[in-house]
Amino acid sequence: MSILASKGANTNIPALCTLRPSNLTDASCPVKDISSFERMVNVSKLLDACSSVDPLKECCRPVCQPAIVEAAVHISSGGASMFGSTTIPGSAAGINTVSDCKGVVHSYLSMKLSSEVANTAFRVLSGCKVNKVCPLEFDDPSSVVKACGKASSRPSCCTALQSYIATRQKQIFVTNLQAINCATMFGSMLQKAGVGNDIYGLCDIDLKDFSLQAFGQQGCLLRSLPTDIVFDNVTGISFTCDLSDNIVAPWPSSSSLQSLSLCAPEMSLPALPVSPLSGSSGISRTGIGILLPVVLLTTTISL
Repeated sequence: MSILASKGANTNIPALCTLRPSNLTDASCPVKDISSFERMVNVSKLLDACSSVDPLKECCRPVCQPAIVEAAVHISSGGASMFGSTTIPGSAAGINTVSDCKGVVHSYLSMKLSSEVANTAFRVLSGCKVNKVCPLEFDDPSSVVKACGKASSRPSCCTALQSYIATRQKQIFVTNLQAINCATMFGSMLQKAGVGNDIYGLCDIDLKDFSLQAFGQQGCLLRSLPTDIVFDNVTGISFTCDLSDNIVAPWPSSSSLQSLSLCAPEMSLPALPVSPLSGSSGISRTGIGILLPVVLLTTTISL
């Protein structure tokens, strides 16, 4: 209600729409009160799993996510075993019920954990989901394939590639892990179409080139876990960019995406370039003021 009111909504929405907390949580989930929930769920196990979510490990070796699913499946069957439940977990009705019960589990965690701990946990879980896919749309790359195929010249290939990627830059901000995913996906498309050479390295295509360009000159990669997005009534939305400026986009080893795994060690973010100068590196942007150092590591942007 506070979020809606801050956007200009009527503060009497609960009265106008007879909105109750249960409307936001239980849906088809059969558990609607705390006492029933705590009788069915191993609460200590759930809270232990989600009270300290490791932002680096949770996406690849999850602890909190399976604990939430386990609790949701258990209460969706009313505490009975999965085989004794009248709602089969694998059925459409069962899947919807488990999904609704996840909302109940989230609500319980929000109530039992401190706001800071719960906020961090949910943002990490959201980040894991976000980074599994590339959000960019790659339409027909025939112009790139034609310019970068066999017996092609470097200038014409790079011009076609950079022109194509420039249109992707107008779509959305992406995280650094999404950029790796997108670069691999697009590279695989090109390989299947007959482009065999590493044209990312040939044409100096960096990870940041797959994201929106800040001020029209620097790509802004959100961190793989964008937990630092802040809204302020004065400055607006601000967030920190991971400007991996000199990291060349990885050219896939094969045209198959089956080998792509962001959890594999070889798919971790490449090492950032090391500045020959000592001291901190970064870029600070407030309004239209810009400070550009030799090596750009992170930046905070206000919109």
